[in-house]
Amino acid sequence: MKIKKIECVQLQVPPFITPKSQKRRDAWVVDAEVANPMSRYPKYKRHRSSWLPKWGGVWVKVTAEDGTWGLGTTSAAPPVEAIINTHFAPMLEGEDCFAREKIWDMMFRMSKPYGTLGLSCLAMSGIDLALWDLAGRFFKKPVYSLLGGKVRDKVQAYATGNDVDWYVELGFKAVKLACPYGPADGLWGLDENEKFVAKARETVGDNIEIMLDCYMAFDVEYTIRLAERLKPYKLKWIEECLIPEDIDGWVTIRNAVNWVALATGEHNYTRYPFMQYINRRCLDILQPDINWVGGLSECVKIANMAEPASMATILHGGANQAYGQHFSCAITNVPMIEFFVGSPPGIQLEETISIPGAVVPKDGYLTPSDAPGFGYEIKDEWIISHKN
Repeated sequence: MKIKKIECVQLQVPPFITPKSQKRRDAWVVDAEVANPMSRYPKYKRHRSSWLPKWGGVWVKVTAEDGTWGLGTTSAAPPVEAIINTHFAPMLEGEDCFAREKIWDMMFRMSKPYGTLGLSCLAMSGIDLALWDLAGRFFKKPVYSLLGGKVRDKVQAYATGNDVDWYVELGFKAVKLACPYGPADGLWGLDENEKFVAKARETVGDNIEIMLDCYMAFDVEYTIRLAERLKPYKLKWIEECLIPEDIDGWVTIRNAVNWVALATGEHNYTRYPFMQYINRRCLDILQPDINWVGGLSECVKIANMAEPASMATILHGGANQAYGQHFSCAITNVPMIEFFVGSPPGIQLEETISIPGAVVPKDGYLTPSDAPGFGYEIKDEWIISHKN
């Protein structure tokens, strides 16, 4: 069956949940400082929102000849829409809608003149996810079934954010903190980071795992010094300390730090940089983003490469959308799944669902929908064509 149309769309889902709970305080994201790659420039140091582009997200709809459609999503809407609308879509319409490997390879190769990594890879991800969703809807099977079925009935979820008392109350057994300071803050920042982690450990106790997200803000020397400082607090892993291009830096850190696991990958694109991490044995956990790295097809390849190297694959933000949920329950070397919590303490997670059919963690675990495709219950009239 052929692809009839590929288009960029937006969703307009009417409200369908009436919130009943009350927030206890503002969420940590409202005013927390988070270390980031631009922290060296005072004007942009405190909030990522001061320098990140205001592009927003985009949904990609792929429609087959018989009218069956699937939806994928990614970010960086304006440039990604241009890539899809003016290049990928005209080339791929008319191809077999189930030939996902061929279609992925075509996008990979046709993007070479202007670069596959980054924005092109985001566009590839949206189309790939839509094709998986379409196949599941056509065969009336959940996507995890198309991947070979579940290897676990539920996946342990960890909460990302700094409202750790609330996450423990919700039943999470693992939390990941957003590190506030980096090299630009000197010794004072090192002290404050240690206090920050120490307070979290005191809050959650000894039976909750703690991880630390550093969002590309550090260099090699700072990472090693901070890791030494944080030894007493028994972190499970330290994440994304370096900019994604610095694979040699991870090798240096790995040689100096052997008391905590190392993780990164959300800002790497396609399987190729992950292959370097694996070959050089400089990480313990690979963290591709399914909406950015090339979609579900590429995440499967990365996980399959990582498994014989005894590396785990834990998607960036994998629990916040159905795409990562289906991957994570069907792939063997996925021990956990990340759920980013931006809602205020006191608001129950099920009240934050914005699409019918979506699921959220309960008591620290997540079970994906068994509805066809990725399980989103989206009506045709909610899908709005979106032109550049």
